[in-house]
Amino acid sequence: MKPLPFKIPKTEQVSFHTQIDEEKYFYDTLHQHPEIQVTLIEESHGTLIYGDYLGSFEPGDVFVIGPNAPHVFRNDASYYTSGSEKRAKALTFFFDRNTLGASFLDLPEAKGLAGLIEEAGRGMKFSGKNIELLREKTRSLFKLKELDRIIALIEVLKDLSINDDFDYLSGQLFTKKVNEIEGKRLNDIFNFTMLEYSRPIQLVEVAEVANMTKTAFCRYFKQHTRKTYLDFLNEYRVGQACKMLTERDKPIAQIAFECGFNNLSNFNRRFKVVKGVPPTIWSNLFD
Repeated sequence: MKPLPFKIPKTEQVSFHTQIDEEKYFYDTLHQHPEIQVTLIEESHGTLIYGDYLGSFEPGDVFVIGPNAPHVFRNDASYYTSGSEKRAKALTFFFDRNTLGASFLDLPEAKGLAGLIEEAGRGMKFSGKNIELLREKTRSLFKLKELDRIIALIEVLKDLSINDDFDYLSGQLFTKKVNEIEGKRLNDIFNFTMLEYSRPIQLVEVAEVANMTKTAFCRYFKQHTRKTYLDFLNEYRVGQACKMLTERDKPIAQIAFECGFNNLSNFNRRFKVVKGVPPTIWSNLFD
């Protein structure tokens, strides 16, 4: 399957597409599509890459993915191990500005929804206990048909537009399409990182994965993600460390080593840069 672009199935029988993903792990190739995507994570943990954003996902999270934004929900390595009984499940629906009619968003009463669609390009993550009603309405949408289905869609979009319990994924809107060659190259870089992050990685290694010189690769990666590769690598390593810290079955020094940091002081320093607090304080937040 081509990594970019990703085609959303459309039929004349429905005005918007719904999709239930229930597999060992989610589709793990960087992709994009012109539709806006709303995804409720029901099962599994992992990392979402969205343009210049890198962050974790877990059951209960609701994401709004903007049109033409390169993204991938990548499950943790444990979901890929042979014999693993872990499962990944998500409910997703796709829509665009014309789903409810070309002039619907021009209605004064639809001002909030128009604002949501305008801001969707930055991506959004809704989480926390305050969005349980949003989750339930999203689940109900998948059980309904005909007019009830459209009403349920409007209800979910209304809740998204008035709910302020969210974080933007990116600092800017994504409008530019990524071509297939660039998409494959970025996907290879991300996959390499997620497989090899636990050991020391040299820039020249990643440049070889991208089939570039070291200098050209550094410039290329910064241009497409607005961050250096080392910043991206450290963010991913810290994200994996956070998951291990919540499990509380390993000392911090061991976690640092298993996540690719060569010494504890470097781990503490990088962790604080990414999370704002040292790992010891961060782990205590979950007591």
